[in-house]
Amino acid sequence: MPAVVAGVLLAACSQPAPEAPRPTGKSNAAMVAEIQAAGQRDKSVINVHPLVDPGVTSLQEGARNDERNGQFDAAAAKLEMALKRVPDSPDVLQDRAELAVYMSNYDLAAKLAQQSWSLGSKQGPLCARNWQTMVELRQRVNDTAGVAAASKSVEDCREAGIQRF
Repeated sequence: MPAVVAGVLLAACSQPAPEAPRPTGKSNAAMVAEIQAAGQRDKSVINVHPLVDPGVTSLQEGARNDERNGQFDAAAAKLEMALKRVPDSPDVLQDRAELAVYMSNYDLAAKLAQQSWSLGSKQGPLCARNWQTMVELRQRVNDTAGVAAASKSVEDCREAGIQRF
């Protein structure tokens, strides 16, 4: 009997491990471009723009400049400073999520995009960017069900206007 158990255990060990999802070939820059485009495409009648601290705005602009120049660490440092001033700012959280995508920190990107969405208005361009982040991250690992669900959520961010005749 022990020989049978040992044989079964050895056979189980020789089985190949389940294959992990393979990342898609899309670059981080292409993923971020899609995320930002989702916000630009959203034509919701509702677009919340809360009052912001001018110092935070300056940090965000500096981070965007650093990002354009490929200085991701410097951009991240600026956004982290902004988050220390306004830790619950949905737009700063989403900016940091997009930067995390550039830096291949996909787990952080998902966490920040989700946090941004939960604190945000759940409608409009920021919402679309939040959910497009999830679309891109799920596409990256070939999670078709996750892509479909997140894509539906991108569509749900749009609040159409009232038809007037």
